[in-house]
Amino acid sequence: MSLRYRLNDEVGASGRNVEDTPIDYAKSGVDIEAESRAISSLIGALSDSVRTSGTKGAPVPLPGGFGGIIEFGDSCLTLATDGVGSKLQLANALDKYEGVGIDCVAMNVNDLLCVGAEPLAFVDYIAVPKTDPKTHAVIGKSLAEACRRARVTLAGGETATLPGIVTELDLSGTALGWFPAGNAITGENLEEGDVVIGLPSSGVHSNGYTLLRAVVEKSGLSLKEKAPFDTFHFGREIEGVSQDSATLGDVFLNPTRIYVDPIIDLIEVCRGGSGPCNIVDLKAIAHITGGGLSNLLRLHESLGWHISDPLPPQPEFRWMAEIGPIDKLEMHRVFNMGMGMCIAVSSNVAENVEKWLAERLPGTRKVGFINNDGHRVTHSDPEIVFEHY
Repeated sequence: MSLRYRLNDEVGASGRNVEDTPIDYAKSGVDIEAESRAISSLIGALSDSVRTSGTKGAPVPLPGGFGGIIEFGDSCLTLATDGVGSKLQLANALDKYEGVGIDCVAMNVNDLLCVGAEPLAFVDYIAVPKTDPKTHAVIGKSLAEACRRARVTLAGGETATLPGIVTELDLSGTALGWFPAGNAITGENLEEGDVVIGLPSSGVHSNGYTLLRAVVEKSGLSLKEKAPFDTFHFGREIEGVSQDSATLGDVFLNPTRIYVDPIIDLIEVCRGGSGPCNIVDLKAIAHITGGGLSNLLRLHESLGWHISDPLPPQPEFRWMAEIGPIDKLEMHRVFNMGMGMCIAVSSNVAENVEKWLAERLPGTRKVGFINNDGHRVTHSDPEIVFEHY
């Protein structure tokens, strides 16, 4: 294997041959703490719903949840909205949009899964400075493929041409899902000793790209150059190319994994009594997006999480940590580090659920457990601790 940079096996290892000035998300332009405060201010300024409990459309409380829930008779509807973010700046720079529709759908439907909701439909919003039919066709094909993977209807969308407001293409969307009323998976029934099962990511997914782009700029490499690290990682493909010939752009534009298959199948067979466990044994589901492992703290107000045997990060994470340099805590705060989703289950069914999931998504395995050692996330690496989201 020929490397432009020599990388040790551990994230944040020594032996750098680039300028040793650490960078982080805030310095690259995104302050997660400030963003959390802004969101809290926004929520605090919102008024109560005009729809009251017991009527269709009334809100269902979900503290810390990944989406919004409303009443709908014997069912509950769920909504999630998100965009591709600054990953689009790489797609715009390379004029390569084949995966961005998948990213957009994935970021939304994966959030719906976290309350046990089956995604049903999706609508998109595209904003451009100038209309380009060729680009729209590529994005449309990407959205169609994403909806196929997510098993949802592409119910519509909106395209806005906004010269003077937007300078390059932006893409976002909203997903709708449902679950039987009273059957939400929220994390409130978590118990000490429950087991955490990790599902592997396909790479960086769609978070942290402001920091990622700062690393690429610091490296001095072009996105069109062959990746300066061995891109092979068990259980993942880099779409459109072979792993041994992938460029940096190919690696970093690899689309976000959609987890509808196998998670919805697991929920359905467990609700039907024919799965690897009873539905009550599926305690919590987390989408590991911006905020990294700190997302786990959203699912219970007092219990803690210990990641004792983390999934291996893809090679690009090690490269970013080395080139940045970016310290271990920051890497695990900004990026998924190889685990895109996780499920907490009762300890007595953990092996059955692990086996069932791993048969459908290779690389899935037990990564940790729930403890009562305080409301925090700890890790096999003692430097990685999160005490707030």
